[in-house]
Amino acid sequence: MRSKKNLQALTARSLEMLASMRAEADALILNIWNQVEQKYAGITPNEKRLDLCRAYGLIYYYRTGEKEEITKMRLVDSHSHLFLDEFQSDLQQVMARAQAAGVTHIFMPNIDSTTIEPMLRVCSEYKGYCFPMMGLHPTSVNADYKKELAIVSEHLAMPNDYVAIGEIGMDLYWDKTFLKEQQFVFEQQIQWALEYELPIVIHCREAFDYIYNVLKPYKTSPLKGIFHSFTGTLEEALRILEFPDFSIGINGVVTFKKSNLPEVLSSIPLARIVLETDSPYLTPVPNRGKRNESANVKDTLLKVAEIYGKPPEEVGCITSENALKVFGILK
Repeated sequence: MRSKKNLQALTARSLEMLASMRAEADALILNIWNQVEQKYAGITPNEKRLDLCRAYGLIYYYRTGEKEEITKMRLVDSHSHLFLDEFQSDLQQVMARAQAAGVTHIFMPNIDSTTIEPMLRVCSEYKGYCFPMMGLHPTSVNADYKKELAIVSEHLAMPNDYVAIGEIGMDLYWDKTFLKEQQFVFEQQIQWALEYELPIVIHCREAFDYIYNVLKPYKTSPLKGIFHSFTGTLEEALRILEFPDFSIGINGVVTFKKSNLPEVLSSIPLARIVLETDSPYLTPVPNRGKRNESANVKDTLLKVAEIYGKPPEEVGCITSENALKVFGILK
């Protein structure tokens, strides 16, 4: 009896090791594929780009049917905080799952001076897959905001790989103590975005009218960006569309039972939509309540595809190209 239990335990451990090795192999092969595909990112149409990738020798044979899924499905997580403490213990597995889900790029917005080092470390470890932004989050605007702004300014002025200024904006959900300071910080970072020719990623919570009024003078400027984690009304969405180079970021909230986003999105062109997770927050159904991660952008994709009545592969391709254009990776 003991021998049987020992054998069962050994078998279980062996299966766990095999699963781990398979996940690592998936991640390695997908990473190579993504690097080659990025080399040809500017090539259109998609089929021509895929032919070039195949000619490079990456045919993805090792599991039946998976090559077709990977070459068709392309996903971008335009907003994820995988550098936070919630991912310290299993970041490698989180990245492997994202790659296995078809995620080709992960964009990481900064929060404040305390998150710069961990964000840059993750983006360095996964260079070409994770891309950093620099900015001061509105909930980190307090009495020390000038010191925090100075740190952002220093980082933008030095040689860097920042693809956007974010996340920035206004958040009046908890209180309005630092309303004027938030407004000033937002406006200052918009000016830096124009100076450095970078897009902005906007955090907006209970502050749409304030943000709209700050942005209104820039309608005809080169300013571009994303209204991240949009959960507003159709009227607010249409006001965002007044800015021709801004997209609307959709995450797991669209899958929630009481969300109004399905009705709102039915009136918004898919060409103005990008997908995100906002990991570790706002996990989509069916994993709502658990820690979010970039692989779960696929669940958001499926809901958005259902809303637009299009195949997930098509929606994945369109929304991914939308995001890559915002961040200047696709022209």
